[in-house]
Amino acid sequence: MNIYFKNIEFIASDNGIFTVKKGDIFVSGNKIVSVGNKPCCFLPDKTIDGKDKLLIPGLINAHTHVYMSLFRNCADDLLFNDWLFGRIFPMEDKLTEEDQYWGTLLGLCEMIRTGTTSYLDMCIVKNAASRAAAESGIRAVISRGLQGESPDDEGGLRRLNEAKEDIEAFSSGYNGRITFMLAPHAPYTCAPSYVEKVVEEAKKLNIGIHTHLAESKTEIRDIKEKYGITPVELYEKAGMFSVHTAAAHCVNLTDGDIDILRKYNVSVLTNPRSNMKLGNGFAPVKKLMDKGVNVALGTDSAASNNNLNMFKELGYLTLIHKGTAEDAVTVTAQEGFKAATVNGAEALGYKDVGEIREGMKADLAVLDLTCPQMNPRSNLLAALSYSAYGTEVETLIVDGRILMENRELKTIDEERVIFETNKIYNRIK
Repeated sequence: MNIYFKNIEFIASDNGIFTVKKGDIFVSGNKIVSVGNKPCCFLPDKTIDGKDKLLIPGLINAHTHVYMSLFRNCADDLLFNDWLFGRIFPMEDKLTEEDQYWGTLLGLCEMIRTGTTSYLDMCIVKNAASRAAAESGIRAVISRGLQGESPDDEGGLRRLNEAKEDIEAFSSGYNGRITFMLAPHAPYTCAPSYVEKVVEEAKKLNIGIHTHLAESKTEIRDIKEKYGITPVELYEKAGMFSVHTAAAHCVNLTDGDIDILRKYNVSVLTNPRSNMKLGNGFAPVKKLMDKGVNVALGTDSAASNNNLNMFKELGYLTLIHKGTAEDAVTVTAQEGFKAATVNGAEALGYKDVGEIREGMKADLAVLDLTCPQMNPRSNLLAALSYSAYGTEVETLIVDGRILMENRELKTIDEERVIFETNKIYNRIK
């Protein structure tokens, strides 16, 4: 499809600096083919008038568990270990593959409605997450959560084989929208020898690693008691960082840990609302950025957030660090938007996603600027962090395909998804 955005305000980027410009944008197939000048012989199939609209690169949710939308608002005001081991894991044990398929679709409805065009998911079964993502038209990196006590652990090998089966089933087709990582869950659920096994498989498959790391003080204490080193040092010793690694949370880090993450180009996936809600604290985002670590933004799951709205996450990212540092220029709107787009693309391994410029994939969101909170239009980039709710998104395009137009979902039967997920919750609650 050829799409012509006529005289529209858009978020442009030049060497990592975002500015608001106005002009014509031309999409052909799944790519942006021109910014400004009409390409020769370009005939639009659809024209979107830019009056009172803002075009942005789609937001990238760099860490989430989409199926856990099923657990929204049912495991709240609990200490982290009580939340995870006492409530979440027991509910997960009741879920079928089909349950997780519908739970993933519920989360995708929310993400599409609030401007997310791609995400990095950690799931617990094969097929469900990949099938939902493939059908919806969204861009996704899927990673099967892995746990194991040794390289020969029966459950660990089964999970790893399931991950490889999922990769084999969904890697081809879908125009490259569905890609994969392997996901050793965390230092406290994966023995170092098992991590070594996973890294070996990742190298064979030529894919990256997605993990949780240094999330809570309990994790830090337990790992130090067991191994005498920090979780980051433990992963370095196990060789994890020898492949592309995206590490969620990284709340409790030493200066030495940060140096290790920078040394190996590990991407840190910060989740401020989830970390705050579970009482785990705040990642040292400014220090990481200053050290040159790639910091991307994610929501974590709806079980701990309790939504998948990246605009809300962006707002928290650019506010809480100002407050904790008592410094009003800490994590600016520029830095926050970069974490939600360009840095997310780097973390997920994308080379042509996250910016509006010629040659990039057409992963785009159109925002309605007639909303009161977006006016007066003094600084639209700042408005994305400090004013927007996510409800401003009226049209979403992924890989050149319209997934939502005028706030109507085109690829997901939202009414049925809501019916099915409530039925599932009533069974497992």
